[in-house]
Amino acid sequence: MSRASRHNPTYLQPVVRTDIGDEDDPDTPKSKSQRKREVNALQDLGSALEALPKDKLAKVPLPETLADALREAKRITSHEGKRRQMQYIGKLMRALTDEDVEAIRRVMATFVGASKAETARLHAIERWRDRLIAGDDAVTEFIAAHPDTDVQALRTLVRNARKEVQLAKPPRSSRELFQMVKQTLAGNDREDESDQPEAEDDRA
Repeated sequence: MSRASRHNPTYLQPVVRTDIGDEDDPDTPKSKSQRKREVNALQDLGSALEALPKDKLAKVPLPETLADALREAKRITSHEGKRRQMQYIGKLMRALTDEDVEAIRRVMATFVGASKAETARLHAIERWRDRLIAGDDAVTEFIAAHPDTDVQALRTLVRNARKEVQLAKPPRSSRELFQMVKQTLAGNDREDESDQPEAEDDRA
């Protein structure tokens, strides 16, 4: 079975939930392996919820008891105390309905999607930075694509970053160049959004 990627974690993968019942009850009418998969999936989801920053956790639709348990888990520092609290959270997770679980997974998926978009954006900035350091053709292309660029500042940073590479010096100018590219691209994104036509009101 293929392992889940970091962009498609196990807690977002669909799980067919039958009557979970008591995980320690040997008379539960289904296989141990099926029961174990269901329990593990819900435990993974509970762990992912506990790891969320407080602002994101507040956006997830949770029963109050579960929300309180997750907030308490964040306050616990001892290993054993955390383990017991996560066991309790796992019990609460198993009491959720399919609709509850699906609602939680939908919100969690938006967080993963936002993370993927941010990662892609940072990679695009890194590629521009590396291309600018590698050759003048990229400098010309960048200026043409972003005419509001401070050309003198850009060329100075590129020149200094190239010297850092040649002399194996700390990449101070390279980091500044990264920030300049980041700010330039972010400025263009805002301009693109402002250029979008506003929806016209439906009027008789």
